[in-house]
Parts: sequence; C-alpha cells; structure tokens
Amino acid sequence: MIPPQEASVRRREIEDKLKQEEETLSFIRDSLEKSDQLTKNMVSILSSFESRLMKLENSIIPVHKQTENLQRLQENVEKTLSCLDHVISYYHVASDTEKIIREGPTGRLEEYLGCMAKIQKAVEYFQDNNPDSPELNRVKFLFERGKESLESEFRSLMTRHSKVVSPVLILDLISGEDEMEAQDDITLEHLSESVLHDVIRISRWLVEYGRNQDFMNVYYQIRSSQLDRSIKGLKEHFRKSTSSSGVPYSPAIPNKRKDTPTKKPVKRPGHEHDFRVKHLSEALNDKHGPLAGRDDMLDMEIDAYIHCVSAFVKLAQSEYQLLTDIIPEHHQKKTFDSLIQDALDGLMMEGENIVSVARKAIIRHDYSAVLTVFPILRHLKQTKPEFDQVLQGTAASTKNKLPGLITSMETTGAKALEDFADNIKNDPDKEYNMPKDGTVHELTSNAILFLQQLLDFQETAGAMLASQETSSSATSYNSEFSKRLLSTYICKVLGNLQLNLLSKSKVYEDPALRAIFLHNNYNYILKSLEKSELIHLVAVTQKTAERSYREHIEQQIQTYQRSWLKVTDYISEKNLPVFQPGVKLRDKERQMIKERFKGFNDGLEELCKIQKAWAIPDTEQRDKIRQAQKTIVKENYGAFLHRYASVPFTKNPEKYIKYRVEQVADMIERLFDTSA
Repeated sequence: MIPPQEASVRRREIEDKLKQEEETLSFIRDSLEKSDQLTKNMVSILSSFESRLMKLENSIIPVHKQTENLQRLQENVEKTLSCLDHVISYYHVASDTEKIIREGPTGRLEEYLGCMAKIQKAVEYFQDNNPDSPELNRVKFLFERGKESLESEFRSLMTRHSKVVSPVLILDLISGEDEMEAQDDITLEHLSESVLHDVIRISRWLVEYGRNQDFMNVYYQIRSSQLDRSIKGLKEHFRKSTSSSGVPYSPAIPNKRKDTPTKKPVKRPGHEHDFRVKHLSEALNDKHGPLAGRDDMLDMEIDAYIHCVSAFVKLAQSEYQLLTDIIPEHHQKKTFDSLIQDALDGLMMEGENIVSVARKAIIRHDYSAVLTVFPILRHLKQTKPEFDQVLQGTAASTKNKLPGLITSMETTGAKALEDFADNIKNDPDKEYNMPKDGTVHELTSNAILFLQQLLDFQETAGAMLASQETSSSATSYNSEFSKRLLSTYICKVLGNLQLNLLSKSKVYEDPALRAIFLHNNYNYILKSLEKSELIHLVAVTQKTAERSYREHIEQQIQTYQRSWLKVTDYISEKNLPVFQPGVKLRDKERQMIKERFKGFNDGLEELCKIQKAWAIPDTEQRDKIRQAQKTIVKENYGAFLHRYASVPFTKNPEKYIKYRVEQVADMIERLFDTSA
C-alpha cells in the first residue's frame, strides 16, 4: 500500500502534467483556427489572380498573333533584300574582276583563283536563271580568258623553273648508293616549294573547273625536254672531260652541295672496278701507235653510255615523283610514258648504234669493237629490275624496248664469239705476217687478250652463248650452265688456235725455228692462262689442259735440241779414229780429225749466228733452254777436246781448235738475244 505522502506528490505531478497538456491543446486549436483563416484568404487571392490572368490572356493573344505575322513579314523582306543583293552581285562580277583577269595571275595566284571562282558562280547563275542575259556572255568571256591565262601561267612556270640537271648532280646521284653517301645532299629539287605549290594549284583548278587536259601535254613536253637535255649534258660532260684531261669529273655546283666535289675518276655504277676495254691490236701499239687515243675515246663512249643508262633510271624515278604531285592520278602513267619517250628512245637508239657498229666490226673481223657490247650489256641486265620498276604501268611498247636491246646485244655478242672462234681457226697462213724470230704470233696474243676480257664478263658471255642454245638444258639456265658453256667456248678457241699455230709453223723451213715458234706460243698461252686465272675456267670442262700444254712445250724443246745434233755429231765418239798414245797418226786419221773440228766449228758458228736472231721472250724458258743446250754441248766438246787437243793432227792447231769450252758456253749463252 502506497504511503499517503507519496500519493500526494504523485497526484500533484499528474495535475501539473495535465495542465501542460491542456495548454498545448489550446495552442494547437488557436493555430488551426489561424491556419484556416490564412487558407481562406489565400484561396480568395488566387481566385482573384486567376480571374485577372484570364482577362490578360484574352487581351494578349490577339496582339501576339499580330506581332508574329509582322515578324514573318520582316523576315520575308530581309530574305528578299538578301536575294536581290546576291543577284545584283552577279551583275557586278564582271566589272569587279575584269582588271585582275586582264592583268593575269603572276604573283597573286590565290587572289586570281578567287576571282575565277566568282566568275564561275556567275556563269552558273546566269545559265540557270537568265540564259539570255548579255551578262552571261561577258562572264563566259572572262572565264575563258582567265582559263587561258592560267594555262599560260602553268606553261610559263614550268618553262622558267624547269632546269637541266647538271652532270655533277647526276654523277653524285648515281654514285651515292655505291659510296654510301648521305642522300640528303644529292636529292633533286626540280621546282622550288613555292613554284611547285602554284603549279599544283593551277593543275588541280584546270582539272576540276577548267575541264582541260592540254596542260598535261605542256607538262610532259617541257619535262621531257629537260630529261633528254640532262642526259645529253652528262654525255657531253664525259666527252669534254676526256678530251681535256682524260678523266671525267664533276665540277662544283653552288648552293647544291655542302661540300665541293673534288676532281676524281668516276666509278661505273654497279661495278666494283673500272673495266677498260682493250683492243686486240693493243700489243702492237708499242711498235705502231696509230691507235693512240682511240682506246680512251672508246672507254669514254662506254662509260658515258653506262652512266647515261643509270642517269635515266634515277632521273625518271625523280620525274615520276614530281609528276604524281601535279598530274591527276588516272593520267599519271600515260603522261609519264610520253614524258620519258625521247630520252628512252635516245638511249635505245644509241644502244642499237653500238650493236650496229659491233655487227660491222664482226664483218671486218675486228673483234675489239665487239667488246664494247660486254660492259654495256652487263650493266643493262643489272639495271633491268630498276628499269622494269620505273616503267611499271607504261605501254607494252615502252616496256619492251630495253629487253629488245638486251636481246639484240646478246645475239650480236654470241655471233661475235662464234665468228671469233671460227676466225682463229681459219686465219690464213701469211708468210710475210709470220714473226721472223719465232716469237709469239699476233694471232695468239690477240686471242688470249680477247679471252682475258671475258673473265670480267663471265656471266654476260655465258648468257650470250646460252641465248643461242636450243637444247632443253638451256631452258633451265643458271650460272653453272653459263660457266660450262663459257669454258667449252674457251677450250674451243684454244683448240682452234693450236691447230692454226701448227699450220702456220709449217711456213718455217727450219724445223728448229718451227719448234721455237710453237714453244713460244704454247708457253705464252699457258702463262697467260695461269696469270689471268683463265686456267680455272678452262678446267671446268678440260681438267688436263695445263698438263697438256706443258707436254707440248717440252716436246718442242726436244725438237729444238735435235737441231744441235748436226753440231754434236761431229764430236761424238762414234766413227772417231782409235789410236795408241805415241803412235804416229796416219794421214787419213789426221784428215778425219780436222774434218771433225771444222764441222763442229762451222756448225757452231752457223747455228749461233742463226739462232742469235731468234727470240724466246720468257726469261725462265730462255735460260732453261740455254742451260740444257750448254750442258749437252760442253760435255761433248769437253770430252772431244780432252781426247784430241794434245794429238798432233795438224801443224796449225789454232786453225782447228778455235774455241775453248768456256767460249762455246758463252756463245750459247748469247742465243735468243738480239741485243747481244
């Protein structure tokens, strides 16, 4: 049970809390009443505002519609005025642009093209809207005149700024790849950047708006002339350089290179060494000098042509790069084809002239001139891949020109090789043409010299021979096949030469001189083969060639030595009188000894006199033959003297014993020496 005191306290707390709640409730009632009053006031205000808005809307909408109509009318007026201004501007185009069109585009191309654009639009407007207007004829006239001025400007720019490429720049361009030089220094700039920009702008305008392709003809004619003149200038440079100093070189070009080129021999493009064609008559030049200067001139022609071929490739590549910037893509191949024709035809014609000269030389049996074909043909074949790449896309007739020239040269070269082999075999035996001293025949030196030239052109010569083959093996042509063909050919020439030498040797009545002649020629052939490494090429198809020549040489030495038998037979032991020491010789025996001495002396003097005028150019062989002969004669004559020098076979021994053994040896030592 709760105590009374606590209950009293609890009651007061409840009464206080109830009082607070009643006060709160009273506040809420007052607030609700105020809220209701405010709501009624707001509803009244909104109702009044809505009424006023409706009245305002009913007043504004008609005004808005009127304003919108007025704005539309204003826009129509403005558009009409703009159209009138635009139309009127077309009527002013002729007068606004006439002065500029009349003065031309030089120096203000962009402004000129802007005027042409205005004129073109005027032409289009009048054609579509007022074709009978006199203004149409006026702007058409201005357009045509402007187009002609642009065509004229194109021609003028190309003519004034297209310059011939100097020989030094061409030579640097050709040799740049071989010498690994920086290509930045030797790139070609046919047109300056500003000129190129103007030319490109005009060409594009003429194609797009001028509907004119005549400028392409102008372009290829001007550039074709420059290309042709550049190549001819290079050839003339070689001619002048050779005539003045014998060495073509490149003079300095200001503002074109960082360094000034020095005077130096020019390398042939694509060659590791400069092969100089030797004439077959070169061996006679020391004696007869009518060909002095001819070799240098021939070398110049070969070098010039080879360089011109390489120059054409490089310049044509450069021309195509320039052309792609100026000529529309679908016209580039045709224009390029026309552009290169003159220069290409010039090269092909010159090549055919070389072939023609070679053919005439073959008829005259002048095979030295035919050798000009070899370095040129080799270079043409080496350059053919670049040629084909440059001519890609040109007409078939253009592409076939180089292969046609190559075929012509191969056919002519093969004909020359075969005729040369036949000529070696059939060269007539002319007694007046035979060397009186038995030295190497001109035919031999010429033949070997010709074959030596082929060493530098093994693949070229082999290809020439292969081009004439009709066998199935020729269809699978390769370098090994070419090498075997060339080896077979060289062996054929050497065989023909050997047969001819044997035939020629019969001109000599003296068998000893005949043997010396054959010995000299065989020895010359062998040494030349070994020295020039022709022997390795011969060995491809004839393994025993070297041994065979050595046997022939030894055989001729033995034949020569038999010529001394008529001398040594006099002092040999056979048929010599036998006598006892101290026994007086009979008259017959004394006479026999006298005859032996006299026969030996006369034979020795006669042989030495004759053979002294003979020649053995090879020092080693000359010493070998002399030494062998000295040994034989000294032994026989020494034994003969030992037996009879003290025998009283005559009252005048000095009459018969004319020579000591050393004197005989000295006489033999002077054989084959015309200067002794």
